Amino acid sequence: MQKNLLLIVCLLSVFFLKAQPFVLSQDAEISVLTIGPGSSLNDAFGHNAFRIKDSSNNLDIVFDYGRYDFDAPNFYLNFAQGKLNYSIGDSRFYDFLKFYIWQNRTVKEQVLNLTQTEKQRLLSYLLNTIKPENKEYLYDFFYDNCATKIRDVLEIIKKNEIQFNEPQGFKQETFRTLIQDNLNRNSWGSFGIDLALGSVIDKKATGYEFMFLPKFIFEFFGNATLLNSDKKLVKQTNILNKKTKTPEDNLFITSPLAVFGIIGLMVLFITFKDFKNQRRTHWLDVSLFGLTGIIGILILLLWFATDHKSTHQNYNLLWACALNLLVIYQLFRKKVSAWFVRYLKFLVILLCLMLLHWILGVQVFAIGLIPFLVALIIRYLYLIHFFKKVY
Repeated sequence: MQKNLLLIVCLLSVFFLKAQPFVLSQDAEISVLTIGPGSSLNDAFGHNAFRIKDSSNNLDIVFDYGRYDFDAPNFYLNFAQGKLNYSIGDSRFYDFLKFYIWQNRTVKEQVLNLTQTEKQRLLSYLLNTIKPENKEYLYDFFYDNCATKIRDVLEIIKKNEIQFNEPQGFKQETFRTLIQDNLNRNSWGSFGIDLALGSVIDKKATGYEFMFLPKFIFEFFGNATLLNSDKKLVKQTNILNKKTKTPEDNLFITSPLAVFGIIGLMVLFITFKDFKNQRRTHWLDVSLFGLTGIIGILILLLWFATDHKSTHQNYNLLWACALNLLVIYQLFRKKVSAWFVRYLKFLVILLCLMLLHWILGVQVFAIGLIPFLVALIIRYLYLIHFFKKVY
C-alpha cells in the first residue's frame, strides 16, 4: 500500500513539474549519467542521461535522449532511409537505475558544477523539450544522438563557456576505429557496420567529435573546465552500479570469419576440381554473381537513396559490383561474348583497387570477408582462363 502511494506521489510530482514552472531549491543537483555497454548491438555503445535531484522537493528524475518507438508507422523503412525520428523521455531515477542494474551495466554519475540559475535554466530547457510538439528530432549516429545531445544542451545552458580538454594519453582515431573498439571485430554486428558504412567514417575524429560515444562524454566531461576560471565542469563522480563479469558467449563457428571461411574453401575446392576436369560449375558462378550483385545494389541504395551520411562513398562496391546482375545472363550461354572476358578482368582490377584502398587506409573492410575475397579473385582468374580457351 505504501509502495503504491509513493509511486502515485512521484507520478503526480512529475506531472506537476511539467504542468507549471517549478523552482529548484538550493539543495538541487544536476548530474550526467553514463551507462556502460550492454550485450546487444543496439546498446553496445552505452547511453547518457541528465539526472535532476532535489531532495527538498522530493524530486529525482532522469531525462534521456535517443528513445524510439518500434510501433511507429513505417519504422524499418524510415530507419533504413535515415528519416527516423528519435525523442527525449523522462523516468523516475530509481526505475531508470533499476533497469540498468537488471541489465548488468555500469552506471556512473558526474555531478555538474552549475550555478542555481543554470540549474533552473537546464530544467526549464528539458521541460520545454519534452513537450509533445518538441520532443522528436532527426537522429544521426555520429552527430545527433543520446550522447551529443547531452553535450550540446549543456553548452547551450553554459553559453559555450565549457572548455573540453583532451584526456591524458589522448590519441586521434577514425570514427570506424572508435566504433569497432566497442565490438568484437569478428562479430556480425561489426561485419554489418563495415559492410554498410562507407569511407566517410575512416577520417580521423577530433576530440570534440569523440563525444558521439557515451564513454567519451564521461572522459571529456571529467577533464572539462570553465572558461575564464580554474573551475572544473564536474565537481563529483559517483559509481552507482558496477557491472559484474559474466562469461562471453562467442562461438567462432558461427562468426563471419568462420562462415565466409567455409564458403571460401568451398569455392576454392570447386574451382580446383573444375581446373582438373577442364569444366565450369554453372551454379557456383551464377550464385557468386547474383550474391555480389544484390549486395552491390543494397550498398548503392544506402549511398544514394537514403539520408544516412555515413553510408556514402562505400568502396565495398569494388567487390560487390552491382553490374554483376546485368551481365549474369552471360553465364547461361554456351559461349560467352568476348567482352565478358574483359569484364572479368575489370572485376579483378576492382578487387586489386579494394586491396589498395585497404592498405592506404582509404577504407577499412570487414575482416570476415578476407577468405571470401581470396576465393572470389581466384574464381574470376579461373573464369578468365577457362573462357580464353574457348576463343
